[in-house]
Amino acid sequence: MANTQQEGFLERTFKLKENGTNVRTEVLAGITTFMTMAYIIFVNPSILSDAGMPFNGVFIATIAGAILGTVMMALLTNYPFALASGMGLNAFFAYSVVIGMGVPWQTALGIVFLEGIIFIVLSVTPVRQMIVNSIPMSLKTGISSGIGLFIAFIGLQNAGIVVADPATLVRMGDLFSGTALIALLGLIITGILHALRVKGALLLGIIIATILGFFNGVTPIPEGVVALPRMADWSQVLFQLDIKSAFNIGMIGVLISFLFVDLFDTAGTLVGVSQQAGYLKEDGSLPKADRALLADAIATTGGALFGTSTVTTYVESASGVSEGGRTGLTGIVVAILFFLSLFFQPIIAIVPGAATAPALIIVGVMMLSNIRSIKWEAFTEVFPAFVAMIVMPLTYSISNGIALGFITYPLIKLFTGKGKEVHWLVYVLCALFIVYFIWL
Repeated sequence: MANTQQEGFLERTFKLKENGTNVRTEVLAGITTFMTMAYIIFVNPSILSDAGMPFNGVFIATIAGAILGTVMMALLTNYPFALASGMGLNAFFAYSVVIGMGVPWQTALGIVFLEGIIFIVLSVTPVRQMIVNSIPMSLKTGISSGIGLFIAFIGLQNAGIVVADPATLVRMGDLFSGTALIALLGLIITGILHALRVKGALLLGIIIATILGFFNGVTPIPEGVVALPRMADWSQVLFQLDIKSAFNIGMIGVLISFLFVDLFDTAGTLVGVSQQAGYLKEDGSLPKADRALLADAIATTGGALFGTSTVTTYVESASGVSEGGRTGLTGIVVAILFFLSLFFQPIIAIVPGAATAPALIIVGVMMLSNIRSIKWEAFTEVFPAFVAMIVMPLTYSISNGIALGFITYPLIKLFTGKGKEVHWLVYVLCALFIVYFIWL
């Protein structure tokens, strides 16, 4: 009886049948999303500690920010999108702002807080939603496919299959080294399971690859199972932001940079994963975009209060979507697992990048499939989409790809006599991106 009542509550809250899903599928999708993004729990503190922030405090702040953002997204939109401290944004925070410019990390957190407040204001007005919905469908597709390439590239790097080379920038790694071998085996196994339409193929692939890693030392032996979080460490970053210093006139450039990068990273991720989930309308607009952007803005503001860099929507959400996740229940599962990770740090810590890399690569393949919806016979549509698509992995930046896509789209339309097809806001964004690149 209790189970029936529980399922009834979940059905009423998340409208599972209406979205063609069920509790089992949503739970599986949530676990998969969490497994593919759990690396942020350890990577984010590592990056921010380089900027002088205490590792253990940021560890807890990262989890708190992820829980807040993901729950807000689930409740406000009923979308299966997870949020956490953004990769790239945390590197910009630590290496460019704090280390490069000499800005105290407390002030940098204050800037992130102000950025979040500005986005909250923009999100409750039509401005931010107008920007997202003004993106042409071809660019939306290019962005989605580009994110797929970007995810796959990250996966190949994490696997050690693609490595740096001073002469050619990248080259093939040693496929028979420990990390690459486990990742390659995991990729083959996961690919076969997915081709056979095995439910939970990505998650099974991660688990199998983690187990295989024990045999060649890629997966470390856990030092324990449960470890209580040291909450006293959190007080070193919790509410430690310096908002007063963030209002300094010299911080305006930094604030604008955070605003630009966060806005278009978020827009690109929402568009890309939404297209993968089938949420976009025929005109390319995203229903409840205003709520999704509001959830993202609240997460950024809360994350700064908790003591972490910008919290944003994660492209790894596509892994849960690929497993059938279609509602906010997927996000609630992700949030619960983030909370549990506070107590099971030793177990979570053993999952190597080599085990999660295959999932990222396969998700990238699935997102790239959106490319077929581009109007290939219309070069003015294809060219900007390709620019956005290829720039993302090659510059390691979603926002760079979006920026160059927005610059090339209106210009090629304008100078081929098709300028009237372009939304006026796209021209404005084109000009702003040109100024942004010049300023940088």
